[in-house]
Amino acid sequence: MWRHITRVTKIPREERIERLTRSFKKFTKAQGSSSIVLLGCTIVALIWANVWLNSYTNLWQTELVIGIGRFVLAKPLILWISDGLMTVFFFLIGLEIKRELLVGELSTPKKAIFPIFAALGGMLMPAVFYTALNAGKEGVLGFGIPMATDIAFSLGVLTLMGKRINPSLKVFLATSAIVDDIGAILVIALFYTTKISWISLVIGFGFLIGAAAANWADVRHPLIYAILGIGLWLAILTSGFHATVAGVLLSLTVPATIRIERKKFIELSRNLVVEFQEACTDKEGVFTTAAQHAALQKLETSCQHVETPLQRMEHSLHYWVAFIIMPIFALANAGVNFSGNISTALVHPVTLGVVVGLIVGKQIGIFLFAWISVRIGLAVMPTGVNWQQIYGISWLGGIGFTMSLLIAHLAFEGLPLLFMAKIGILIASFIAGVVGWVILRQVCPALEK
Repeated sequence: MWRHITRVTKIPREERIERLTRSFKKFTKAQGSSSIVLLGCTIVALIWANVWLNSYTNLWQTELVIGIGRFVLAKPLILWISDGLMTVFFFLIGLEIKRELLVGELSTPKKAIFPIFAALGGMLMPAVFYTALNAGKEGVLGFGIPMATDIAFSLGVLTLMGKRINPSLKVFLATSAIVDDIGAILVIALFYTTKISWISLVIGFGFLIGAAAANWADVRHPLIYAILGIGLWLAILTSGFHATVAGVLLSLTVPATIRIERKKFIELSRNLVVEFQEACTDKEGVFTTAAQHAALQKLETSCQHVETPLQRMEHSLHYWVAFIIMPIFALANAGVNFSGNISTALVHPVTLGVVVGLIVGKQIGIFLFAWISVRIGLAVMPTGVNWQQIYGISWLGGIGFTMSLLIAHLAFEGLPLLFMAKIGILIASFIAGVVGWVILRQVCPALEK
């Protein structure tokens, strides 16, 4: 069954590289622009929480009830965002992971090991530093907070560097961030789950099998996967696991095959254009004729069949996630009120653990593990990249933000420690971004023109 879930049509290497490069350019462009919107929403949230705290808190704690008959879900608005909208974010992450496994930087061992080792170090070392500062204390559960990298903000900083940044560095950072998103997902599933409902899990597994069967039957319409995905999401939500796990699981079942080869599509589309042209009449009008409409429908179907459902969904979701879902999440979660005792918060073990984990742990972990992978002969450095540049990238890995805020809420929801964690996330992400930018400006002068 797994073979059917992750199968991909064999296409020429040159064409795969072209498609991957085109997709990646669109991805980084969207993420770079998204970082500006994300930063704007963060600033708005901070101002809002410090000037009109009551309205900020009351809005996100407003209870939203959705249900039919006996089945009713009642949650505060902030949880609908974390459990609902962020599931779409994780679905997109899952699609990106699957694409990387099939045709991207994770598709071959030599390509995959360098960013994978770096990501593993970037997850392990921050957790070690955080745990060392919080061992035996109430805040030890927050060890997962400094483990993940925010893709939008980190790639946004690279975008500000312009042409001086080697594209290989962007690929390395994006791939490493995607890998540690996998780690964050596993951490959420394993360590931030309270009690488990096995009945809900069995029901969820049924929906997952249904989606896998749809893939096996070559069902390509997004609506089918959306319906099965909603059922899977509800089952995971009521199982005790964090609902965002459903997004990743569903993404693995999305087909990654094409029905029409590129050459055949070109030939078919030309014939359909001729067919449309021949159906034209001397009398021009707003509406197409029946023959023209039939040709257009065939052409539209052909366009869908020459592209994989995975690719179509990924492209269509990028802008929704980058410009709506993530900014809304930032607006709802980044609001930290500084009216409390800031001096006490700055020296609290949770704050220090997050700051040291993201700043010290990330740069040591990413750089050291990447160096080890090359030193022992398991991986090779990307073309045109040096160790000074990798060190600069390791600093950008310390921009945690979105994932860090999500894990902080899971670990400390309703506790004063959440305030400490948010302070640490904001401070560390800011420092990591600025220092990473300064280092890369110094070590990438040759690409400035």
